[in-house]
Amino acid sequence: MMQEFLHNPTQNRYELHVDGGIVFADYVQNGDMLLITHTETPPILQGKGLASRLVKGMLSHIRSRGQKVRPLCSFVAEYIERHPEEQDLLLD
Repeated sequence: MMQEFLHNPTQNRYELHVDGGIVFADYVQNGDMLLITHTETPPILQGKGLASRLVKGMLSHIRSRGQKVRPLCSFVAEYIERHPEEQDLLLD
């Protein structure tokens, strides 16, 4: 399954393009903080770990830019809770 990770700032979202669709996470930027508002995986692609791959890539990109996150999306909040190495990205 071919996968391509993209930051799409014109639509305020991160995307993982795969055969069969796009997995994405929407955000609202507030200065150096990103409010992650929603993630979505097409039904045909669910259960393959693609949303987790998207979040991992998204957090890596956010870290490289020196930004912080506030996960309003429950999936992203749970991902960060399960991955303590990502918790430094949370806004205090």
